[in-house]
Amino acid sequence: MLSKKLEKVLNQQVEKEGYAANLYLAMASWADGKGLEGISNWFYAQHMEEIQHMLKFIQYINERGGKAVVPSFEQPPMDFKNVKNAFEASLEHEQMVTKSINNIVGICLEEKDFTTHNWIQWFVDEQLEEESSVQSLLDKLDLLGDGNLYMFDRDIMGMRAAGETE
Repeated sequence: MLSKKLEKVLNQQVEKEGYAANLYLAMASWADGKGLEGISNWFYAQHMEEIQHMLKFIQYINERGGKAVVPSFEQPPMDFKNVKNAFEASLEHEQMVTKSINNIVGICLEEKDFTTHNWIQWFVDEQLEEESSVQSLLDKLDLLGDGNLYMFDRDIMGMRAAGETE
């Protein structure tokens, strides 16, 4: 059985994961409108991944005797200055999610809820991968400078499939 404190922070995480899904969907739509098919597909894939994360939290809360709450979500930005700006916003959001996951870990330890602590470790690992993948893409964009996105856009999904950005 989840404590009320853990139930509350896990439900807050549901909202964060749902917002992340909408943020990536907005980024995908923005990139689509710019003719950046590879980048938009990368963001669409991230969107679907965040939906799965949100569902994992909802199912876990309910499985542990809590009550999952499906919240409304704040509208994400719909426009970005450029591709690098979109990926910087992505990294900033992932870093916020990492802090939130770490906070949940701390509460689990504080409350000696080792079941939830064990379960949340998957998200600890996932956040390391998420931040690393976006940082890797930002590093590649830095190498390109302000132009020459054609090859980056063409290759981004291949980088994801190869595990470089997952």
